[in-house]
Amino acid sequence: MTKKARHYRTRLERQRTPSVTGVERRGMPGERELRADATVDCGWGRLIFAHTFRDNRRLADALLSESPGKRDIAFYVADPHVLLAMEPQNLFLDPSHTYRLWLDRYKVSALRPRGYAVHLLNSRADAEGAHRVYLARQMIPPPVDFMWQKRTSKVVHFLVAIDIESGEVLGVATGIDHVEAFGDPENGASLWALAVDPQARSPGIGQALVRHLVEFFIARGRSYLDLSVMHDNREAIRLYERLTFRRINTFTVKNKNSINEPLFIGTQPQQRLNPYARIITREAQRRGIGVDVLDAEAGFFELALGGRTVTCRESLSELTTSIAMSRCDDKAVTHRLLAGAGLRVPAQAKVEDLQQADAFLAEYGAVVVKPARGEQGAGISVDVRDRKALEAAIAEARKFGEQVLLEEYVEGTDLRIIVIDGAVVAAAVRRPPRIQGTGRDTIRALIEKQSRRRAAATGGESRIPIDQETERCVTDAGYALDDVLPYGEYLTVRRTANLHTGGTIHDVTAQLHPTLCQAAVDAARAIDIPVTGLDFLVPDPAGADYVVIEANERPGLANHEPQPTAERFIDLLFPNTVGR
Repeated sequence: MTKKARHYRTRLERQRTPSVTGVERRGMPGERELRADATVDCGWGRLIFAHTFRDNRRLADALLSESPGKRDIAFYVADPHVLLAMEPQNLFLDPSHTYRLWLDRYKVSALRPRGYAVHLLNSRADAEGAHRVYLARQMIPPPVDFMWQKRTSKVVHFLVAIDIESGEVLGVATGIDHVEAFGDPENGASLWALAVDPQARSPGIGQALVRHLVEFFIARGRSYLDLSVMHDNREAIRLYERLTFRRINTFTVKNKNSINEPLFIGTQPQQRLNPYARIITREAQRRGIGVDVLDAEAGFFELALGGRTVTCRESLSELTTSIAMSRCDDKAVTHRLLAGAGLRVPAQAKVEDLQQADAFLAEYGAVVVKPARGEQGAGISVDVRDRKALEAAIAEARKFGEQVLLEEYVEGTDLRIIVIDGAVVAAAVRRPPRIQGTGRDTIRALIEKQSRRRAAATGGESRIPIDQETERCVTDAGYALDDVLPYGEYLTVRRTANLHTGGTIHDVTAQLHPTLCQAAVDAARAIDIPVTGLDFLVPDPAGADYVVIEANERPGLANHEPQPTAERFIDLLFPNTVGR
């Protein structure tokens, strides 16, 4: 580190804030010239470097010139109380912490990403994938063209994590070079908009993106990397502190716009709803429809506009009749209705006794055992192949209902198709949870870590239970829960792909074969239900082969972003708001 860099670092550590203004800076001899009133367009909004502004009035005016649909951030605000006093109706103090990593203290990790690679965005496909990840995280995405054009920028750098097998973008982060942006005499850089696909199954993607950006700026000779993180984002804060980022005393100010509203109006009833209800109420509010939360814990809310009022529980509304709901609730009834409509379904039978169940297993070689009623994958065992496992699976299913079904096991990809008002709106493949070995952690510990990641990514809706089914899958793979999984090895720990038991979901709407679309529409019509999620098993979503296994009367619409599931649901309930 140069003598000048050491001087600035020592002074900043003493003051714990980069709050010296541009006017004061420019008078110091031998420094880079600090550009005044510096801003950087990041695609999602502008990063406004507050300490380069001559006075707070100019800084306030810069914030107030925010473009519609964007989210500007004023960073390194020295006197937030003065700035807010100028525009109390328009600006607010962001409840975030600023963390800094001195790059000469960074320790390189011996572990490298397995199954994915991290690099600077270098293709339009990278930009499209990054855009998708931001949307999946409900963040403002930089336009695809913006990211593609910035691939040669010296100021804004987009990093992406790419799955080696599929080529899918798993994560994205933005790095800003302060020296190139405004001639930073403190020789810094910053990290923004870190996002990991909530369905990504590989561990450590966020950490890999941060480390890659750190090493990128070390190679460029920068002295530190700053970032801003919400005060209650405990998972991210733990990551940054493990990497030896330390808090510094500086402030961030934003505009009071609709995007930032949850940050400055306090907790509202609809914010306590789960993600599946919240996506619907958010779309309703956007259209001016009133929302009254009846029971946040259970996901009940009431929507009202003019003289029309509709009560919902997530995506289940008054428009779904009790008859349609009961048809979905009983899997045996669903099976008969779909078969009667000429749709392809697997062989199925009720469990009468163990002898009859054993005969069914002998006929088909492998079976699925599940309770006749229930949801969220509870009590389901998949690919059962011997009598001992069959008995255990039946006993497990009976914990969730006395009537148990046996079903022919059909190999294939688990496909969920959403039908709203007689039209396919979204389709996604669902994959069972799997872990990746570190060479140090037991399988049990890896499952628990993956479960915490899934819970964090889904607002607590997805977790991997360590139960009889999980233990069976681990045992069938030749391991015990307390064995250490070799480094880099993957292990599927459940065969069901249900999201509530740790599965992941991946959009395939654009690839869906017309035969599958028609089958889903026909299934919804046979059940006579306006909103449903149909579960298929298919060799390939782009092919015509399928079997239908279940129908869900309350599908999770939030799982299919960025497809317009909530928009089509509100269209159905309030058709006079279409196009708003």
